[in-house]
Amino acid sequence: MVCLDRKDLGLLALRLGTGGVLFTHGAQKLFGWFGGGGIAGTAKGMDAMGFRPGRPSAVAAGLGEAGGGLLLALGVATPAAGAAAAGAMAGATAVHRSGGFFNTAGGYEYPAYLGFVAAGLGLAGPGRYSLDSLTGHRLNTAAMVMAAFAASTVAAAVVVARRESAMAAQVRAATQEDPT
Repeated sequence: MVCLDRKDLGLLALRLGTGGVLFTHGAQKLFGWFGGGGIAGTAKGMDAMGFRPGRPSAVAAGLGEAGGGLLLALGVATPAAGAAAAGAMAGATAVHRSGGFFNTAGGYEYPAYLGFVAAGLGLAGPGRYSLDSLTGHRLNTAAMVMAAFAASTVAAAVVVARRESAMAAQVRAATQEDPT
């Protein structure tokens, strides 16, 4: 009789649930699936939110969400998957920051939660029921954790800072046009 490990089953459930949600959000951005805008619609939205240029920002967000989500769900390259998804959610969190914490007021509660769960899975590892486990954890190493989270942190910080700068410039331009 096979003994199922509760921790590994819990990691599998978290990976499938979180990865599935992230994948569908990214698929909306990349392919227009599930009522999404696809690249063209997402690019317009990204530009309006201060992520410029809009098209590369849409592709990056879509890949971070869909790619990171799919890899998390499968449990392959788990540190990179978790870091990529967490980085994408850092950008989404920045967009919703002005709404406060709670999602009901347009706040950042939901993207922050997805980002923290993705990061936690990337740090904890995928568990026994994963492709990483089947491949001997070749893509789930301490070096991968360090590299993936360092790269994601730097990329997210740069993207968010550029967005903040673009939004501040937009506010300055609007106040110069209308001095009242």
